[in-house]
Amino acid sequence: MARFDPYENNGGTCVAVAGADYCVVAADTRLSVGYSILSRDHSKIAHLAGKCVLASSGFQGDIKALQKNLSAKELLYEHNHNKKMSCPAMAQLLSNTLYYKRFFPYYAFNVLGGLDSEGKGCVFTYDAVGSYERTGYSAQGTGAALMMPTLDNQLKSPSPLLVPARDAVTPLSESDAVDLVKDVFASATERDIYTGDSLEIIVINSSGTHRECIALRKD
Repeated sequence: MARFDPYENNGGTCVAVAGADYCVVAADTRLSVGYSILSRDHSKIAHLAGKCVLASSGFQGDIKALQKNLSAKELLYEHNHNKKMSCPAMAQLLSNTLYYKRFFPYYAFNVLGGLDSEGKGCVFTYDAVGSYERTGYSAQGTGAALMMPTLDNQLKSPSPLLVPARDAVTPLSESDAVDLVKDVFASATERDIYTGDSLEIIVINSSGTHRECIALRKD
């Protein structure tokens, strides 16, 4: 007897790292189902506002629907308030949007990165139903469990329980953070069959947004 299953995991991995005045958001470009690769050049990153970027892993149908929803709401906000939505405001909007669908959730695991109103890098990490927190770095997707130990070792985000609170931004320079992201992806592609082909890197800083693409292993 056939069973209706509305979800499918299309794999892939997303990473974001926040610095004192920059944010690096990266994701691979492989789109797959089981042992089949559907596309080797599918971007998992969406620009939502001026200095705010969303990277998502999971079911691509839900991810596209979520991105369209957020883009429409951001456009309405821009028309109503005559300004772009800030990254922390977009983070709250994304949380509300995911929570609103909690009984039939978007099968999407998101990392939101950008600059806050003070120009500091910020990373927000989510579960599928909208619970989120601001961190210095995060990874989501099929290769996240392989990457997080290395990121923890290299970046050592302070505990949110510390009093007084300390900034969660990483101590690395922008170029070192980009190199670290390249290293963790190169390592994860050796062990995760759903991560590979190419790596898309978006660097957000005071001068704007810069994109870089490098090759990963293709098998």
